[in-house]
Amino acid sequence: MTRLTSVYGSFRARVVAARLQDEGFDVELRGSVDNPYALTVGEMARVDLYVPNDQVDDASLVLLATEVDEVDDAFDEDRPPEGFGRRATPRWWIAAAVLFVIAAGPVLALLRWY
Repeated sequence: MTRLTSVYGSFRARVVAARLQDEGFDVELRGSVDNPYALTVGEMARVDLYVPNDQVDDASLVLLATEVDEVDDAFDEDRPPEGFGRRATPRWWIAAAVLFVIAAGPVLALLRWY
């Protein structure tokens, strides 16, 4: 078995492994697969994906094609990019600001007399 790639987080590793297995590759996960702490960053969350020696080249091409598809989806002209446009201000924030202004007036007036 040869290490094909490393990813961080058990979920991401299982997604990549499922993609490779769907293409007919034998995949073995090693590392922090079923870690009880569910880490997603750092070296303790690293999961290595291994494939048989004779499948490394083909599996690398599948990973490359998958990454190219993700990049193409990110630059799709039919939809605006994620986070595009102005987000609406949450109503709780507006209410908190109004209450602060209402409460600040009497407090400042009281402090003025002291």
